[in-house]
Amino acid sequence: MPVKTSLKENISIALQSISGNRLRTSLTALIIAIGIMALVGILTAIEGIKQYTNDAFSSLGANSFTIQNRGSGLNFGNGGHRKIYPSIRYDQAERFRNLYKLPALVSINLQVSGTATAKYSDKKTNPNITLSGGNEHYIATHGYKLAFGRNFSSAELEHGANVVIIGDEIRSKLFKKEDPVNKSIFIGNNRFNIIGVFASKGSSAGMGGDRFCLIPIFKAKQIDTVANPSFAIAVMVNNPGALDASIGEATSLLRNIRGLNISSHDNFEITRSDSIQQQLSGQLTGITIAGFAIGIITLVGAAIGLMNIMLVSVTERTREIGIRKAIGATPAVIRKQFLIEAIVICLIGGIGGMLLGMAIGNLIAVQINGSFIIPWMWLFAAMALCTLIGLLSGFYPAKKASQLDPVEALRYE
Repeated sequence: MPVKTSLKENISIALQSISGNRLRTSLTALIIAIGIMALVGILTAIEGIKQYTNDAFSSLGANSFTIQNRGSGLNFGNGGHRKIYPSIRYDQAERFRNLYKLPALVSINLQVSGTATAKYSDKKTNPNITLSGGNEHYIATHGYKLAFGRNFSSAELEHGANVVIIGDEIRSKLFKKEDPVNKSIFIGNNRFNIIGVFASKGSSAGMGGDRFCLIPIFKAKQIDTVANPSFAIAVMVNNPGALDASIGEATSLLRNIRGLNISSHDNFEITRSDSIQQQLSGQLTGITIAGFAIGIITLVGAAIGLMNIMLVSVTERTREIGIRKAIGATPAVIRKQFLIEAIVICLIGGIGGMLLGMAIGNLIAVQINGSFIIPWMWLFAAMALCTLIGLLSGFYPAKKASQLDPVEALRYE
């Protein structure tokens, strides 16, 4: 009970001292608030962006991979001649799809154009439409969803029917509020009947996620103007834990289909869908460390400022300390008084900094299509950090105050 009373008294005295030096306390709390704001703000923004990217890549499927022919490059060991790798032919891709026996969705796709124009009636889009061909599994393996309409039928895929699924931006530009399903549009010189519309991916999807048209793969093969096009294969396995084994099986199968012997290098490349996510996570980790360092440097400056203010406070209140010692206050009680005062100043600045940091961080995250998030872990960490700064900054001034001689302190003017 006496311990609780002593603690209550110390908190009361600390608050009285803070209210008596409002300007000095406000400036110190402001420095701490800026440090905490920088720390919490940057980390909140990064957490929001990270959560959004995780959601985006999970919809794409972190358990998928893409196979395409190896890109061209300069071979300086062969007289500087350009090394050309053979395209993945349609029959090879189809054979791979039929022979791949692991539980997975396999799609074959071919990009026909990245600068197509879509026309309907007297309206047309800019020449920035991506036109690709795919089979019935393209939507799942590439992270798309249908807003309304349907997927390709078996007959449409087999015969290369003139049907298309369009992106949300194309729908909004050509049809406004009109239902586009079962209406015909021209993409380039080819006429297609719309059977579905993709759900919007938003501007953050990049690469024109909503400026996209999908037609049956066999139709894409017919209208493609490239003499020897290379088809891509996307595989989405059912179990993410089996991804490495599935890639190994796909590599072995495609090597056999393309007639590669044991000594030959792969003339195709496999890209995991989570490789980009891993690169992005690494970059976000670097930004997190940088943000944490900036916040810590600011807080170190704030801690030095707080210690200086507490030392000045001890000097100004020397006579008060002498009176408290004269009426029975022990060195431990004096120490607690100044430590609590330092911690309270830190917490005042810390709470303000956390609120500002969370608001600014979420504002940044939302502006770049991130998610609104309350970073509870960082908030608790910031509170603990504020308490630690208060203890470290207040320790020396508190120790100095507790060691003052009461007689000398009472004589101080």
